[in-house]
Parts: sequence; structure tokens; C-alpha cells
Amino acid sequence: AMAGMEQGLNLNMNYHQQWISTPGSPRLTTFTADYNSGNEVGLGLNIYNDIAGLISRTRVMGTYAYHLTLNDRGDRLNFGGSIGINDAYIDESSIIGDPNDQAIPEFNRHGLYADGDIGVAYTSTKFNAQIALPNLKRLFFKSAVDDVDVEGSNFYAALSYKLQLSNDFNYSVFTIEPKMVFRSVIGFNNIVDLGFNLYRNTFEDNYQLNVLGIYHTDNSVTLGAGIDMHNFGVLFSYSYNTGPLSTYANNTFELGISLKLLKK
Repeated sequence: AMAGMEQGLNLNMNYHQQWISTPGSPRLTTFTADYNSGNEVGLGLNIYNDIAGLISRTRVMGTYAYHLTLNDRGDRLNFGGSIGINDAYIDESSIIGDPNDQAIPEFNRHGLYADGDIGVAYTSTKFNAQIALPNLKRLFFKSAVDDVDVEGSNFYAALSYKLQLSNDFNYSVFTIEPKMVFRSVIGFNNIVDLGFNLYRNTFEDNYQLNVLGIYHTDNSVTLGAGIDMHNFGVLFSYSYNTGPLSTYANNTFELGISLKLLKK
């Protein structure tokens, strides 16, 4: 639903490395692109590759979004749908264990399958509410292979509100945006994220600085910082596990890069 919210072409690439010191630790690489020529329609592309131990997942989705303006203040109701392909497989050559385990070839036989997501969002200058149903194939057409491929997301909801902290429009403005997120994950406890994003818009130099902090109810904390300069942005974040997992895997690193092109 958020695809094409801004006019122009937005490109984002993200690399996420969990539990760096653990062999076979999860690695997630994501690329997204969304475009809006200046009307109500947004188009998007989402590609990710997720490798965790022996399991590798690749997903390619195309998105269509419609942004309905509700009033002259710029409040919008945004609708979006995605459709594409999903592929997951187990690397049988790297297995240390029983080679005759029938769950493995059964998992690999499913091959490519169609998948989809839907979402809706309400956005204004200060308030933002989002709901999404990802992985619709699992939601409506669950198969035996899904019992092996666990931990997929099947519901997402978020609320945020922007609070302006300063009014110096001749130089810069500080804004803080608290946010609460609820995530439902297949085969795992539901997760709630509570955090904030504090950013500073500098009008004379045309750049934005931000710092963020998030507490996750799976016993982890994320801290991050980023900068947006004209058409280029970069974001670093680091997550620290505070629960039992921290005894052998206590860190997650993430790097995000964004480009904004074709803007008038």
C-alpha cells in the first residue's frame, strides 16, 4: 500500500546479517523499487533472498497501489496488492544427518509457487496506520511443506505519530515519531515492536539526520542511525539480544541504501 507514496523512482537495497558469530547464521538481502509519475497510482517491485542454515528462499513480487486523497490536508487512504513467485529449497549436499529423511525431498519437490500480499494504510502529515496480510498462499492454501518451512509472517499492523519538537524553520526542525508494530509469525510467538525515530531536517543544507531505537518482545533491542542527502540515503542498525539467545548469538547487523530518482 505504500508503493509510490512519493513522486519519482525510489530504489532501496538492504543487507541484514544475524548472529554473525554463529555458523549457518541467517542472511537476508532485499531490493525494492517503487514509482509514481505524479498521479494516484504507484507501482512496485520487491525481491529478496533469505538464507538460513540449509534453507534458502527467494521471492519476487510486483505491486500495484492506489492512493486516494481524502481532503485538502493531504490525508490519504492507500490500497496495495502484490503478486509474484516464491521459491524455497534445502541444500541436500550440506546436510549432516540422516540422508533418507523424507521431509527433505518432500520440501524440495514443491518448487516455485505463486504468492501474494495485500495491504491498506491511512496516512496524514502526522498519523500513520498500516495493516498487511503477507504470504497469502499460506493463509488460504496451506500445504504439508509449510509444516517444515516455519517462521513466515502472516499479519502485520503498525501505528505511528509524528511530534514536532522545534519550530526553527529558518534552520532546522526536530521531529520524533513513536511507533508500535504487531507481527504474527507462523510457528513462533507474536512479536510487538515499540520504538521511536528521531530526525532533524536541515533546510539550508537539504539533508536529514535520524537516530532510532526499538524494543522487540522477542527479547532484543535495535539501535540505528542514518542520513538522507538529496537523492541518496544510508541507514545502519544493530540489534542486541537480551534473552537466552544471547549466550551464543548476540548480534544482528543491517545496512540499508536508498536512491531517489526522476523527481521533478
